[in-house]
Amino acid sequence: MAAMRETTGAEERTQDQSTTATRTARKPRAAAKPRTKTSTKTSGTMPPTPIAAKEPNLFGRITILDVRPDAQDAVFPARVELGEPFAVSAQVFLEGRATVRATAVLKNPRGRVMARVPMTQSNAGLDIWTAMLQAGSPTDLAPWDDGFADVLGQLGNWKVAIEGWADTYTDWVLDATARVHADAGSADAEGAIVRGSEILTRWAGTRDAGLDAAQRKVLRETAKQMLDATIPAAERLAIAQIDEIEALHTTNPLRDGLTASRDRVFHVERPKSSFSAWYQFFPRSEGATVNERGEMALGTLRTAVSGLERAKSEGFTIAYLPAVFPVDHSAPDARLFAVGTAAGGHDTVDPELGSMDDFKAFCARAHELGLEVALGLPLRCAPTHPWVAAHPEWFRRNADGSFVYALDEHGDPEPFYELDFDNDLTGIEREVERIIDVWIEAGVTAFQIDEPQTEPVRFWQDVLAAVTKKHPEVLFLAEAFSRPALVRALAYAGFTQNHSYFPWRNTREELEAFLTETNGEGGFYQHNTFWPATPDVLSDYLRNNGVAGHAVRAVLAAMGSPSWGIYNGYELMENNVIADGASALSNERTEFRARDWSGAVEYGIAELLTSLNRIRAEHPSTRSYHTLTVLPSANPAIVAFARQTPAQYTADGKPDTLLIVVNLDCYHEQQSSIHVDLDALGLPADRTYRVRDLLTDRTFDWSWDNFVSLAPWADVAHILSVEY
Repeated sequence: MAAMRETTGAEERTQDQSTTATRTARKPRAAAKPRTKTSTKTSGTMPPTPIAAKEPNLFGRITILDVRPDAQDAVFPARVELGEPFAVSAQVFLEGRATVRATAVLKNPRGRVMARVPMTQSNAGLDIWTAMLQAGSPTDLAPWDDGFADVLGQLGNWKVAIEGWADTYTDWVLDATARVHADAGSADAEGAIVRGSEILTRWAGTRDAGLDAAQRKVLRETAKQMLDATIPAAERLAIAQIDEIEALHTTNPLRDGLTASRDRVFHVERPKSSFSAWYQFFPRSEGATVNERGEMALGTLRTAVSGLERAKSEGFTIAYLPAVFPVDHSAPDARLFAVGTAAGGHDTVDPELGSMDDFKAFCARAHELGLEVALGLPLRCAPTHPWVAAHPEWFRRNADGSFVYALDEHGDPEPFYELDFDNDLTGIEREVERIIDVWIEAGVTAFQIDEPQTEPVRFWQDVLAAVTKKHPEVLFLAEAFSRPALVRALAYAGFTQNHSYFPWRNTREELEAFLTETNGEGGFYQHNTFWPATPDVLSDYLRNNGVAGHAVRAVLAAMGSPSWGIYNGYELMENNVIADGASALSNERTEFRARDWSGAVEYGIAELLTSLNRIRAEHPSTRSYHTLTVLPSANPAIVAFARQTPAQYTADGKPDTLLIVVNLDCYHEQQSSIHVDLDALGLPADRTYRVRDLLTDRTFDWSWDNFVSLAPWADVAHILSVEY
């Protein structure tokens, strides 16, 4: 310590002069060498540097908030179909006036980065940044096709992180340009040029930029040129903005203060997990005949093949059979509900329908036609069900030891016993998993679970997790018309799709709200299917509005949701209801029908269904829960909405834009003005654009505000495709 002493002012000045003399004598090398040694430092303001944020409540150097989609604090994953484009957003910002950028990073289930997509600021005032991503590639392969194993390898939990960073290069260009233009010979201008050289040098040495040797060389040589004081400042400023460097700023930027959000999980499901068209029919009715004495001979799995062929001809993708299990006929209203006889339980084909071999042949024929087979699975056990004798502990008991009958929604006893999930939850779960495996082996790729809201949510969460771990290709549809919170919980639990309140959403206001809700952010977690009718649901709208009403509801269902379904008989205008006005007369769950399908031509509904499914197959904008925008309509009797997929996600490299307009009044012609936000949809704002009605092949010229007139006896709807 004795050797240390305070430096005098004179000595300081001598040192300064010595340094200056050295720089003057060795100008070319001395101008660059000292700055190279101190390249980690900058002249002027220091760039933002990363700050470790080891806890979720700690901010990084760049602030990232409100990463979306999000539900329940990201406990449950968002869900998308393989190859489906989807949007993510976040608020990303930095203090002061520094320029901030954001990047969305997509990682596959093995943690490999598959894409880094620059985000776009969609609302500067709110600091909102958005990006479109695509997990995997779309494919039409079905679960039984060769090559589907490669599809399975892409499924699972993908992850998305949002990265925020300071764009130091852009801020420097703006700052240096202002200073050089103000006074190119000033110290401010020279200092700005020096800072630019330092930025390029640091950029070249930053691993995060991912530069190769040639790119690093461009940056370093440019940085060296910028220190040549013999070159005018304006030229040195221009050197730093050559095409090669501007290109690197786009593809391999310097990202100061890099901050990443926590990963958001996206569960990527197999193709046609959310884009599907269900066709429900009852094998007992399919092929049923009535003799001259009025006696009905029921159909079988062999005669039910005709239902497969009809579903295929109308363009549906899933043939849905209600339960095919043996049922206790002695109980009132027992068909399809009170499962289980001496013939077997949920793992057995009802002998009236045929054998398990017949069922497998039915599935094989469906696959030949390109159809999936869905099977109804009600957990309803008749007193004669094998479980009652083998596992009486699985059922609720009275104090005297007798079994408790389940109650319906009116409090009346049902013809089956109530399961006790609190006594042996694990045992029941394993048995249901076994049953599902039996039908998967037979050829089933989708299950409709009857009233799953009557079982614990955790029960279904466990069962679905176990099944999909082994069979990720299997779909589950929740037939749950229940409280919204319960239905949402079932979606979180793993149901691929669920029934919805679509049949009861009939006014324009109701439909606009429902379309926005189901096709908005909620569509990442709950995939609603739109069914105009089911065996148990026949709305007043269908009962009271004839052919036009059936056409309206079909268009709304097919165009309003990626997943929709039809109960057979819709083509025949079966719209009689029982006294309560809610359920179909002669409900096929308890009674069966011999239908004359030749009458379907008269109404034209079958032709419409075929056209709707063809349009869906040809237009990618119909395949996602994240492509819909409601369009303002001046008439409350007319609802309108658009669907759009950007050009980079279509096969022909053009945007796919559909404009759907529907007249809800089935008895009167209605007219309206439909407003289209051309900027939001990327349509030409300075001229008209041509649209083609995919139902009639007529063409129209549209612009911002457009007149429409729809008469139910002519056109109930327009499905307009924008021609590019």
